[in-house]
Amino acid sequence: MAQRKTVCCGLSSLEVTLMALFVVMTAVSVGLISVMAIHWEDRSRKKEPEPTVNPTAGPHENPYLIGVGRADCTGPPGDVPLMGYANLEQTAAGIHTRLFSRAFIVDNGSKRVVFVTADIGMVSQRLRLECCLIQCNVQDNVILSGTHTHSGLGGYFQYTLFMITSKGYIKPSIKAIVNGIVKSIEIAHRNIKPGRIYMSKGELEESNLNRSPHSYLNNPAEERNKYKSNTDKQVTLLKFTDLDGDGLGMLRMAVRCPLMNYTNQMVSSDNMGYASYLLEQEKNIGFLPGEGPFVAAFASSNLGDASPNIRGPFCANTGLPCDYLNSSCPIGGLKMCVALGPAGSDMFNNTKIIGENIFKRAKDLYGKARQEVRGPLHAAHQWVNMTDVTVQLNSTHTGRTCKPALGHSFAAGTTDGGGDLNFTQGAVEGDPFWDGIRDALLGAPSNETQDCHQPKPILFSTGEVSTVLFLPFSISDQVRPETFHGLELWRYTREIELEAQGTFSNAEVVVAGLCNIYTHYITTYEEYQIQRYEGASTIYGPHTLSAYIQKFRGLAKAIAEGKEQELPKGPEPPFFKDSQLFSLLPAAAVDKKPINTTFGEVLEQVDPEYTVGDVASVTFVAGNPRHSGDMRDKTFVTVEKYHNSTASWDVVHTDASWETRFHWLKNGAESNATIEWHIPLSAQAGSYRIRHFGHYKQRKGFLETVIMAYEGVSDVFRVSKITYYY
Repeated sequence: MAQRKTVCCGLSSLEVTLMALFVVMTAVSVGLISVMAIHWEDRSRKKEPEPTVNPTAGPHENPYLIGVGRADCTGPPGDVPLMGYANLEQTAAGIHTRLFSRAFIVDNGSKRVVFVTADIGMVSQRLRLECCLIQCNVQDNVILSGTHTHSGLGGYFQYTLFMITSKGYIKPSIKAIVNGIVKSIEIAHRNIKPGRIYMSKGELEESNLNRSPHSYLNNPAEERNKYKSNTDKQVTLLKFTDLDGDGLGMLRMAVRCPLMNYTNQMVSSDNMGYASYLLEQEKNIGFLPGEGPFVAAFASSNLGDASPNIRGPFCANTGLPCDYLNSSCPIGGLKMCVALGPAGSDMFNNTKIIGENIFKRAKDLYGKARQEVRGPLHAAHQWVNMTDVTVQLNSTHTGRTCKPALGHSFAAGTTDGGGDLNFTQGAVEGDPFWDGIRDALLGAPSNETQDCHQPKPILFSTGEVSTVLFLPFSISDQVRPETFHGLELWRYTREIELEAQGTFSNAEVVVAGLCNIYTHYITTYEEYQIQRYEGASTIYGPHTLSAYIQKFRGLAKAIAEGKEQELPKGPEPPFFKDSQLFSLLPAAAVDKKPINTTFGEVLEQVDPEYTVGDVASVTFVAGNPRHSGDMRDKTFVTVEKYHNSTASWDVVHTDASWETRFHWLKNGAESNATIEWHIPLSAQAGSYRIRHFGHYKQRKGFLETVIMAYEGVSDVFRVSKITYYY
């Protein structure tokens, strides 16, 4: 019997799904990389017809035990910085959509693997340690991945530079994420049952473009000629069913997430979360968002140079194309060079359009999933010091990785969100002004590090700095939250496939990103030479990719030979005590309200009547959402419909719904909550009301304060259908 095995690989901010997962992550400071691999095997006979989705159609090997789970990980949506654009002014002020962690467990009776994807920017080392060591006491068989929304809460890193951009280590933020991830795994464990896994693949069009084509074109022509596009459009879908063929869940690699831009202040799961929302709502009939048994997850893939802003970059003041290399404009510089999504500058419609594209393709592939995945499971995990890896480039030459450092173009940002200073992409020479400031504050990078990173002009030599001004903490080798470079994994993917051919015939490699630990970008050697944002953010130097390939080949070999347990675990990453971390986020003040009002009182009332397609809006006297905690399994908002037959109100939407928006506006110690209901065309005619729930802090005595719950309700209003006359 011919055997067909599938191996799946992932890297640093990358990881995987499909038949197998190699998860790699790099940790901080000392430059550790946590490498992990999970492998499923497909033993179907090549000449047999593909199995149908109905598992009773023919004999099967013993089924897997499969569990799926979903849990809220939103956190307190008020005052806390959002993670993604490194903009200190972008702080949470309400909810566009709630954030969820989605977990998948596969068990073959002797081994178990767990894959989790959460609606967060990326997984930090601190987050993984708290989830896997503190809560679960395991890590070798668990992969944690982030969807890369830039509208989730920050404050869950333990290294200085990331902490500075999110006002430090914010306990309520990381607690909500950890609790959500752990709970989603627990739910998946409770729901575990015998089942099957099916796979399908396809391409997703009109949803991403390459934001650094100039860098891409520096790759050898023979490399580029193997692919029909300069972005990876292939997507892979895993369909999980019970033994009756009923769907349990779906896991799929998707496109780059952020379409909600840096002006957004509402917590949002962005386009990938919207795709999950649409599919889960379709499968979980009669359930509110975030509820129901079917779990649909869209995990990030190799998305570093891919952008969902598919209209591309233009100069906002002239409408002309930006400079091809530097992504700047003659007037206004890089801040005027802005990439637009399919709906132009409307980030809500951009998110909706791309999310619908992802959903429709996933729905199609889900229906076509026929190839069954079977066989044993394998998982391998390893920590590796990435700061000094010797790489065998060919039979006669070697290279090595460098102490981590960021280049000048890192500070320029990208066309998805440019920096605020006079940096530009494509810089291969330093700037005397900024280099002078660097040297005065942090010290000049050593000659060894400068030579190692050539042609990168170093802005921050993070691997050589032990203090940051007054902050006595190690600087992370991971700076600024962006993603993994995508197409640069082509070479590494091919290398892994070749390595696998000896043991794994017809190997299938799938990359899942932003897993376990965030290590910034990885480019090819050729793209590194151009030093656009992605190259400047490749922290271990020009041979970073080759080092990862080498480590992954070692993982593939260990799994192929069944020697995962013989892999050295490597140096353990540090786990700093809370007392060693800092927070720049002040405690939320006591809430105040206008004279002669109460919390929850309506300030601006709804209209008496609306038509589908309208926006119903009401404003309440509110407290700071931080006083409500993470509100897991709760809501700040309900839209309710009155039923005459039962004389009762039924909840039709919550703040997890796409159709609602919870805006929180602070004015000193006073604040308001404006609730919008974007009435869908599918809404039934009838009587409705909007309710708001929250908490406020009040003083009790001279020193003591207490948290009090409140709620408010709008007037009843009518919604009518549109009537057409011909």
